Formats: sequence, C-alpha cells, structure tokens
Amino acid sequence: MGRWEPNARGRLAGAALELYSERGFEQTTVAEIARRAGLTERTFFRHYADKREVLFAGSGELQELFVRAVADAPEAAPPIDALSAGLDALAGTFADRRDFARARHAVIMANPELRERELIKLASMAAALAEALRGRGVTEPAASLTAEAGVAVFKVGFERWIAAGEERGMAPLLRESLAELKAVTAGR
Repeated sequence: MGRWEPNARGRLAGAALELYSERGFEQTTVAEIARRAGLTERTFFRHYADKREVLFAGSGELQELFVRAVADAPEAAPPIDALSAGLDALAGTFADRRDFARARHAVIMANPELRERELIKLASMAAALAEALRGRGVTEPAASLTAEAGVAVFKVGFERWIAAGEERGMAPLLRESLAELKAVTAGR
C-alpha cells in the first residue's frame, strides 16, 4: 500500500467517485475505495467519517465562502447585489472541477439518500445566507426570500454548468441565472 504517497484525501475522493460511477454508491464499500486508492481503510477513516462524506466534504467551506461574501459586500449594496457577490465568490471555487462536479452530481441524483443529503445541504446554505442578510439589516421576509432565491440561482446555474456540451464558466452562467430571476420578478 502506498500510504506515504502524497494527496491521500484526493486519491480517496477520486477512487470513490470512480467506483460510485462504475458500480453505484450502495454497492461500493470503503474497503474497495481504499484499495483503489492504494491506501488502507484506516487511512480512509482518517479523512472521511463515512463513504457519503467523500461526496459532501467541503460543503461547510463552500457555505462559509458564500455567506462571508454576502456579508462582506459593500454596505450600500441591495440584498440581491450582495447575493450576486456571493455567487461570484462561489464560481471561483469550481474552476477546473467540471468533470468531478458532473460525476458527483450523477452519483447523487442516482441515490435517494444522497439527494436528500444534497437538499439538506442547500437548505442549510439558505438558512445561513438569510442570517447573513439579516446581519446586513435586511428584514424578514426579504432576507429569507433573497436567501432562498440565491440558493435556487446557484442550483440552476450549477446544473447549467454541468450540462453536457456546456463549456462556459460557472460565473457567467450564475450571472445569467440571476438576471433571469430579476427579469421574472420584474414581470418581463
């Protein structure tokens, strides 16, 4: 086993995603993931609590980045513009990760338990964004509506970004999705 080789966490994530794509999430064991990565099960559990965490690792950091960017937007920015700053910050984290994101999304959509976990992640993100907006002085229900809309824009933009044949970056797709939301709410 190549335990001393660098990037054990990345190798485990790559091996897990390959196996989930080939065999399915339910049919893949931690032992198989570790073996594919050239590592031990013990090493797997040093990096991930369970095999689901391979797919959701980094969710907290992603949420934190989104929330921080919204909170740090210029004080005079309207809520939707603060949200736009958060979406721009998120887009940068996905550069050069489209293939991984496509494969991850396919695995999640193929498994009801994982879809539920993804929805919980998005709901948590919306709650944190609403709190950040309230911290900026946005009252209810505007804070919650803006936060929920922001998560919807992210979800739609993300799904457009991973669509087969799509080659544009995530940032322009998120901006287009936000512009579409603005147009819809303006009655255009």
